[in-house]
Amino acid sequence: MTEAPKTQKPKSGWLNILVDYGPIIVFFAVYKYYSPADRENSVAEVLAVITGTVSFMVAAVIALAVSKCKLGHVSPMLWLSTLLIVGFGGLTVLLRDPIWIQVKPTAIYLMFGVVLLVGVWRGKALLKVLLEAAFEGLSDEGWMKLSRNWGVFFLVLAAVNEGLRYWLSFGDWIAAKLWVFLPATFLFTFSQIPMLMRHGMALDEKKDVLEHTPHE
Repeated sequence: MTEAPKTQKPKSGWLNILVDYGPIIVFFAVYKYYSPADRENSVAEVLAVITGTVSFMVAAVIALAVSKCKLGHVSPMLWLSTLLIVGFGGLTVLLRDPIWIQVKPTAIYLMFGVVLLVGVWRGKALLKVLLEAAFEGLSDEGWMKLSRNWGVFFLVLAAVNEGLRYWLSFGDWIAAKLWVFLPATFLFTFSQIPMLMRHGMALDEKKDVLEHTPHE
């Protein structure tokens, strides 16, 4: 009897990471390009924020399309993130207030954190659904611990984002998104690998852990 073929995983690699983080890099680059040297020029600052926000929205939609066409799927997390980017971005453009683009990460972090922790409390590892069971061999206990750890980490990120939003200028907050949040997320993801391997994840799955990092 012939062995049933294994389900082929979605393509991954640099394109996966570009889809996840490309829009925020586009936003940062466009905002910096149009940001006035004179920080007191509030009109020019708002214009730079709006221009960056529109670019952010366009890049997010393009990333979603690339994920569908090139990777063959769109994860639930990417769908949700894109919808919130367009929603909060639209509020930023219409109301001409950058606070909406700053509040978006807090909203996403809080929602993911609460949903994951409520799922753990009810005995359900919801992160397995969000990541589309990307890690073969991971036990139910491993998925439960991963959901719990990410739930707590998301709540911490929400608190940090609010603190940085309060204390930093908009430009410095944008820089923090790249130089604080992204490295912290990758370090936290990497720190989960020993636990995942103790709960059944194969050694050759380590690359998938980093490429399927939850993000806002």
